Amino acid sequence: MASKTNIKPMFDYVLVKPLAREEVTESGIVLPDTVKEKPQMGEVMAIGPGSMNDDGKTLPMHVKVGQKVIYKKWGGDEVKVGNEEWLLTEQKNVMAIVE
Repeated sequence: MASKTNIKPMFDYVLVKPLAREEVTESGIVLPDTVKEKPQMGEVMAIGPGSMNDDGKTLPMHVKVGQKVIYKKWGGDEVKVGNEEWLLTEQKNVMAIVE
């Protein structure tokens, strides 16, 4: 279940909590922080109201709070929420919804 946060994204921005990084490979090798890849999957924690088109109408968001998504590796900005690093990115950087 998504936890509550007081961060409210603007326009078509999405706040994503990255899922935990792999700590151990399938063969049992423990990975140090320096070689771990950035995660590309996370849970949507908050969404903006949507972007506006040229006519001033708000375009709907395609992602919802609580969904697991795959996002671009270098899309968005890291933001600190409590003691964790989350991602604030535009909806266009979300590539897929994981069902």
